[in-house]
Amino acid sequence: MRWSIRYRLLVPQILLLLGVLGISAWTAWSSAQHAQNRIASQLRGVAQTLTESSFPLPLSVLKQMKGLSGAEFVLVRPDGEQVATFDLESVPLPETDPMPDPDRLGPPIEVAGQEYRVRRLPMGERSGLPGGMLYIFYPDELLRDAIWDAVRPSLVLGLFGGLLCMGLTIVIGQRMVGRLREVERRTRLIAAGDFSPMPLPNAKDEFRDLSLSVNEMAAKLLELQSAIQKTEQLRLIAQLSSGLAHQLRNSVTGARLAVQVHAGECPMGDDDALGVVLRQLALMEANLRRFLDLGQTEGWRREPCDLRELIEESVILLRPQCRHAHIELLWTSPSVPMMLNGDRGQLGHLVLNVLGNAVEAAGPNGAVEIRLIREGEHFIIEVWDNGKGPPADLAEKVFEPFVTGKPEGIGLGLAVAKQAAESHGGSLAWTRGQGRTCFRISLPSGVNHGPQ
Repeated sequence: MRWSIRYRLLVPQILLLLGVLGISAWTAWSSAQHAQNRIASQLRGVAQTLTESSFPLPLSVLKQMKGLSGAEFVLVRPDGEQVATFDLESVPLPETDPMPDPDRLGPPIEVAGQEYRVRRLPMGERSGLPGGMLYIFYPDELLRDAIWDAVRPSLVLGLFGGLLCMGLTIVIGQRMVGRLREVERRTRLIAAGDFSPMPLPNAKDEFRDLSLSVNEMAAKLLELQSAIQKTEQLRLIAQLSSGLAHQLRNSVTGARLAVQVHAGECPMGDDDALGVVLRQLALMEANLRRFLDLGQTEGWRREPCDLRELIEESVILLRPQCRHAHIELLWTSPSVPMMLNGDRGQLGHLVLNVLGNAVEAAGPNGAVEIRLIREGEHFIIEVWDNGKGPPADLAEKVFEPFVTGKPEGIGLGLAVAKQAAESHGGSLAWTRGQGRTCFRISLPSGVNHGPQ
């Protein structure tokens, strides 16, 4: 059974309100009883004063007692004469005492259209009126006023305090339910694919913490969605390109073998030209491997690799292209080996992709510089070019598949390079400064952290 939070808040408050009203009713009843007992005690004291007094009771004295107590008095002398404070010619008098218990008020008696509580008391011997009778008429209206004055604080406090508490609970409950529904609405939008952050409430309470958690969840889901999309793109690229790449590589390999056979059979040919053709065919074959290597992490080999040799191989492949475009290619090999454990083919493609990207970015009459240094436990390869750098709208996405600023590019080279660097426990990043772009490859000099 679904029970709304609104009712979970209201039901305890209703029970509490009923308890408060019950306590208030009991307190009011107790206060009413106390008021009646107080008036009964007051009348008992007045009666005792008058019946046991040793001075005469003229009408003036009775009127003074009326002003002090609010009661009407009727004195019946032994000879039957009435001395009364009533403005009546004759007052009906009860023959018996309606209040036999001096501590309690008896039932009301109507006199001239008004109700009174009556005491019938015989005069004492000391009063000088033995055999006389004193009647005290206390107005029921005054009794009701006294009782109301006694019970009003309890009723007002209980009723209005409880209603105020109920009203505040309703208002707070509505606000809480509204904020919870906003969180529910945001989670449904997140489930539908909208990962934009929800506005945070001003109050620093649990709802703000919940909203922060929802926003953090949305941000993590957005990152996860992006990662899944990238992974899916790589998987699709690998599937689509594998067949085509194999076919093209076979054709390139056949062409290269044919050139090599021709060079062997015709030794008088132009060896330099044939060398250029062979290197260009090797470069084409290496570029085709991008499709085959993209998204693949299985079957890698771990072997000692000298980064100097990998860079030198890439420089040899790209130098004819640089000569043709009048691009200055600067590379000075370190004097000591730069050895690490990794997949030689993947590392070679990593260097070739970054260096080839720099050559294309530099353009005709440009300049490219390669540096290889060691920083602590990492080898650093820096590739500088004086090209324009990535466009501003692509600056944060240059390593994503199919993102490129070149009209003829397909946006795979840097994506493959970053994957290869991270698979070997390293990283690939780029910076721009002083008119030059630098792609920085960082690789651990220890054991490879990539696939075993």
